[in-house]
Amino acid sequence: MTDALRYKRILLKLSGEALMGESDYGIDLHTVKRIATEIKSVVASGVQVCLVVGAGNIYRGLAAASEGMDRASADYMGMLATVMNAVALQNALEEIEVPTRVQSAIHMSAVCEPYIRRRALRHMEKNRVVIFAAGTGNPFFTTDTAAALRAAEMSCEALLKGTQVDGVYSADPKISKDAVRYDRLSHLEVLQKDLKVMDATAISLCRENQIPIIVFSIRESGAFADVMNGNGLCTIISGGE
Repeated sequence: MTDALRYKRILLKLSGEALMGESDYGIDLHTVKRIATEIKSVVASGVQVCLVVGAGNIYRGLAAASEGMDRASADYMGMLATVMNAVALQNALEEIEVPTRVQSAIHMSAVCEPYIRRRALRHMEKNRVVIFAAGTGNPFFTTDTAAALRAAEMSCEALLKGTQVDGVYSADPKISKDAVRYDRLSHLEVLQKDLKVMDATAISLCRENQIPIIVFSIRESGAFADVMNGNGLCTIISGGE
């Protein structure tokens, strides 16, 4: 690990939409391969990396629940969709010779390992990428909350959230021309301003465990490595309130 890098172990949270590329739905293999290549460059620099991936590209539990489906059933379907995304990422990483393990909070031993904290830590100590699938394994919790939980369990030094924009804004920059971009925020400010970067449970969990959240654009090629080197556009959410 070079002196320029700030963290030894991090969790990368990817939305399901990040895997769509320019498509409207599903998994764009070219985009997945690009993201895998960026993860490889960070791993090669000596950083231990684990991931949580969402499922918005395949299935949204909240959207289904709003249409009348039982919320718990809808959330379980969303969790299963995250496993599909995790396996796609694992395949892309292993194709470029990055040892990777998928651990699911819902047991499905024919597809991936069950989530076992000590085993996950051991994988990371051996410089394997670990992808945590199926959220927390419980309905009514988002994959953002799962990311905050796993980051705490893995003793990660930071949670990086790869989004569609280059940081946190006061409003949706695609809709509001007056949206203000923040360089730095505290966890408390995010909660008080009701900024929609992550749900309140995830923000609170990171605040309690003193885990900084770094929000950047995963759409920008090379942005992940740039942020890890202390460069590139991002918003840093940390203590200081």
